[in-house]
Amino acid sequence: MKVKIKRIDKAVALPGYKTKESAGFDFFCRESVTIGPKEVKIISSNNIIEAPRGYFLAVLARSSLFLKKGLMLANAMGVIDRDFSGPEDEIGLILWNPGVESVTVEKGERIAQGLFIPVNQADWEEVDEVRVDSRGGFGSTGAN
Repeated sequence: MKVKIKRIDKAVALPGYKTKESAGFDFFCRESVTIGPKEVKIISSNNIIEAPRGYFLAVLARSSLFLKKGLMLANAMGVIDRDFSGPEDEIGLILWNPGVESVTVEKGERIAQGLFIPVNQADWEEVDEVRVDSRGGFGSTGAN
């Protein structure tokens, strides 16, 4: 699948798949950033990406982000719509430092991963009732 991408800083690598069968590709940090304790910062991904027609780009934390850096992707998953790909639409990665010490992310460091996921938009059918029985409980999947 061909994907249009613009790099802001050509010195930072294009996103890449680490192995031949990787599902996600890695984003690299465009500039060195220090995130203080309990602080949230938007990290520049260095990329403007136009997802292929019929797809959106999901941005997820790398599995090692918390283990190695103590950082978390603040919104758990970012949704990058296909039309968020104009000249000023660099993908920003929202990182949170839940720790008690500052953490620095270096320019060129792998900080998140992206996956292209098919989009299915709903055609709403408004009704007065959906079903007769309720499952009950918030987060409940079984009987009490």
